[in-house]
Amino acid sequence: MRKAVLYIAMSLDGYIADQNGRVDWLAGQDSAGERDDSYAQFAQTVDTVIMGWRTYHQIVTELSPGRWVYDGMQCYVITHHKEPSTQQIAFVSTDPCSLIQSLKHDAGKNIWICGGAMLAQQLMQKNLIDIYHISVIPTILGAGTRLFASMEQEMPLRLLQVKDSNGIVEVVYQKR
Repeated sequence: MRKAVLYIAMSLDGYIADQNGRVDWLAGQDSAGERDDSYAQFAQTVDTVIMGWRTYHQIVTELSPGRWVYDGMQCYVITHHKEPSTQQIAFVSTDPCSLIQSLKHDAGKNIWICGGAMLAQQLMQKNLIDIYHISVIPTILGAGTRLFASMEQEMPLRLLQVKDSNGIVEVVYQKR
């Protein structure tokens, strides 16, 4: 069975975007320092990307306008906006929990939960995220979009890996 993987970065105080929705603070402690980026290795393990509308919109208008960065992966954008789907990008208004449960039973590689916070929180509430791969950025924002909201139940995890590079600490947990 495929696994749902939350692969995301957050500030030390738990925010995935600042109070204006920006992510330009996502960097290591030394701008000239090299970073051992795990993205390329991670991308080989997934073939499906799930994201919310705000994440999609930020990618296509701000982070990578004119170039779809998830080429070769099937992408589902959870939204109520009426957008025409393409071969690679499906705009769906379906319940994300039902979508994940269905996709887990399909053949293929793992499923990447790309963002944002509301999507991740809905999946966490239903315990549908199998692996948490979180890069902790050496920045304290103080406000913004919080990754973790209050939960209805405790969620015990098992640490699989810890890696650091240029002040960024990557932790990988799986649910127990």
